[in-house]
This record gives sequence, structure tokens and C-alpha cells, in this order.
Amino acid sequence: MSIFSCASIPKEVTAVKNFQKERYLGKWYEIARIDFRFEKNLNNTTAEYSEAANGKIKVVNSGFDYTRNKWKKAVGKAKFAGDDKTGMLKVSFWGPFYAGYNVIKIDENYTVSLVAGKNFNYLWILSKTPTIPDNVKAEYVQYAQSLGFDTSRLVWVEHKK
Repeated sequence: MSIFSCASIPKEVTAVKNFQKERYLGKWYEIARIDFRFEKNLNNTTAEYSEAANGKIKVVNSGFDYTRNKWKKAVGKAKFAGDDKTGMLKVSFWGPFYAGYNVIKIDENYTVSLVAGKNFNYLWILSKTPTIPDNVKAEYVQYAQSLGFDTSRLVWVEHKK
């Protein structure tokens, strides 16, 4: 494992193997997240992934800032941290600076995923639909807890706009 790999995913957490990029592309709704400054006060948050001409993945994140009553959007790029069959990517919204984006759980239909950042302060539950059943939420929360994430910090995202 490279030094970068160790620094871009929490210790003892592994990314999904046999990852299928083509199935992952598309629009994902943020169901829950551990809040951080770039998404603070956002609801209706989505991430859209599409193939870029240079082989990278185009990333468009958007959300509605309910304190300012306006939409926010960020466009970035992602590339695999290693081979493209492992759900371990690097994402950048600011020039040459990349952050870990690690798909650590995904259902067989590629409709719900659990994504971790570089440490235990970054976690997202994403879905291809704006809501997921309570039993699926519970399954993903329990899995995150088993890895060491503090799921009491999760912010549950509303999709009403």
C-alpha cells in the first residue's frame, strides 16, 4: 500500500473491490453526512458523476443553503487512487489538491453507497433516489458504526426542492 493510500482512507477501513465505475456514474442524493464546513447549512444536496473526456470523472456537487436561501454548486474532478476496480478515488475541487473519496459499501444494484473521506470526520450515505427505506438506513449506519464512525454526528438531509 502506498503512503498516499494510507493517508486517504481511515485506518482499518477498506474500499469496495470489484468496483464498477460505469454503474456508479450518475446522480446521487445525499441521504446523510457527517457535517463539515463546505456543506454546512445545505439541504437538497446531490453529487453527479460523469465520464470526462480525459478519462477522469467530472463531479458536480450542489445543494441549497437554507440560511442564505440560495443554491450552491461546485464542479470538480475525480480519479482513481489506484486501479479502477477498487472504489478508492481522489477528488479535487481546488486545483492540484485532492481528498480521499472511498466507496466502502455499496448494494448490488448500485443504488445506495457509503462513502468515507480520509479520516473518521468524513462520511456520506448516498442514494440514487432522494429517500431510502428505514431498514437500509439502519444497515448502513450500523456498518459505519462497526468501522468506528461516530454516527451520532450524521446530519440527515432533506430533499424538498
